[in-house]
Amino acid sequence: MKMSPKIAVILTLLATLFWGSNFQATKVAIAAMSPWTASAERFLIAVVVIFIYMSFRNLMTSHALRKNLLAFISLGAIGVAGFNGALFVGLQTSNPITAALIMATTPISANILEAIINRRMPQFIRVLGMLISLFGVSMVISNGKILMGGALTFSYGDVIIFIGSLGWAVYTVGTRAMVTESTPLETTAWTMFFGAIILSAMAFVYEQPISAVSSASVASHLAGLYMGIAGSVLAYLFWVIGISTRGPGKTSIFFNFVPLFAILVQITFGTVPGNVQLIGAVITIFGVLLGQGQLSFFSRKQVEA
Repeated sequence: MKMSPKIAVILTLLATLFWGSNFQATKVAIAAMSPWTASAERFLIAVVVIFIYMSFRNLMTSHALRKNLLAFISLGAIGVAGFNGALFVGLQTSNPITAALIMATTPISANILEAIINRRMPQFIRVLGMLISLFGVSMVISNGKILMGGALTFSYGDVIIFIGSLGWAVYTVGTRAMVTESTPLETTAWTMFFGAIILSAMAFVYEQPISAVSSASVASHLAGLYMGIAGSVLAYLFWVIGISTRGPGKTSIFFNFVPLFAILVQITFGTVPGNVQLIGAVITIFGVLLGQGQLSFFSRKQVEA
């Protein structure tokens, strides 16, 4: 059944909501487990869940795998293992505010990459919307310090996280440009499968995952279960549906909602943002809507021009 653009937008928003909530769940998970092990556990759970679902629904076929084996391995390595590994490892030395700002540049990277592949420039209104939303995100995560000329210092972890954000941009564009004859569910399942294998290998190389998992708290495993199902299976699936329905450029700009949803989740745990952060949230939403062409007045002005 063909997905309507409006439903695809709703699913994309849900994906960013799940990813935004992952920040709080990650704090619980890494409190008792090392980063590579926690990330591997998350995606091993995700792979088990998604393959069980596909088996019960008779959706397990080898055609998509044979057709896209190299693409699935590459995207799993870059967009699953690379992106999440870089985020977990980078946050050990990176400032969370700086890290979130770096991740917010992903939509711009994805649109630039898509423009290079298609040999065309993105529409001006979309670029403007991305820049506005990026400015809004920077206000949210810096609590307005960017307006006062506050300098952001970069650490080794910041560089790792930036490389991870580029990996997510490649995944966003690659799921449409590199994959053929595969449903969003199949693409999600197989990229997660190969990503989970790579993450597990990294955990065994750099950590002691068996002892870490056996000694971890129940709360840590519950956090991994949530991230595996909601923050991985559903989020990745909804994201790929958005890409396949609306394209990588229109979908990637929604990634700016992730830090906003992270703040909303923190509010439920008692942390209330200030006025500057709320203003930044409004600016971000305005930029997203503008870049999506949902503000008819500005879109009409561009056409008339």
